[in-house]
Amino acid sequence: MALIDWLGDLVPRLHRAFIEGSRWKLYLQGLGTTLEMTVIALIFGVLLGLIVAVVRTAHDQQRPGRRNPLLGFFNALCNLYTTVIRGTPMMVQLLIWSFVIFKTSRNKVLVGIIGLGINSGAYVAEIIRGGLMSVDAGQSEAGRSLGLNYFDTMRFIVIPQAFKNILPSLGNEFITLFKDTSLVQAIGAAELTYYAFTIGGRTFDYMPPLIGIALMYLVVVIIFTWLQSKLERRLRQSDRR
Repeated sequence: MALIDWLGDLVPRLHRAFIEGSRWKLYLQGLGTTLEMTVIALIFGVLLGLIVAVVRTAHDQQRPGRRNPLLGFFNALCNLYTTVIRGTPMMVQLLIWSFVIFKTSRNKVLVGIIGLGINSGAYVAEIIRGGLMSVDAGQSEAGRSLGLNYFDTMRFIVIPQAFKNILPSLGNEFITLFKDTSLVQAIGAAELTYYAFTIGGRTFDYMPPLIGIALMYLVVVIIFTWLQSKLERRLRQSDRR
């Protein structure tokens, strides 16, 4: 009997949370902002991570007795960056970006993108570095024998081969970053979780909005996972040909 009463009360609660006042539009708006933040932050993170990974890989692959001091300096900076970012919570980093570095900025979505992108770049750097190191050293030597310099060898020979190795990890980073965007509501960025809390505050009922966005996150992650697995299958098929 209690279950029937609970189910009977659930319908008006869902109506208030999603239908009344066209509140479903706020969820879609928040989801669009969340996806936008995820894509831009990941692109930023991949570019930053690629630079860091190439610098660190170039430093590690130097021949004994032929160390470049300038490269060593940049490698130390990259190592410091990855250590600090990976060693501190993302929430703390977002708070520092919002309330210390960009404390006068009102564009909290942009601040969130910067914070997420810099955080993601540290993890992507290690993913890419692992992929670059996994490529056989003979590939680099073959590029050098053809007259290519270090960066052309990386660009045309090593990175394309490493991409297939790191694709699953990059896909997982994208999914993790998508879910981590929920943290930016702590700095006032109007994304999916922010609107759920806003609607919950208006209706004095947080259960329907939070369960609703949890399902939205889950559906999007399932779609991303399916697309990633499909791309991986196509790459494996191209290797067999």
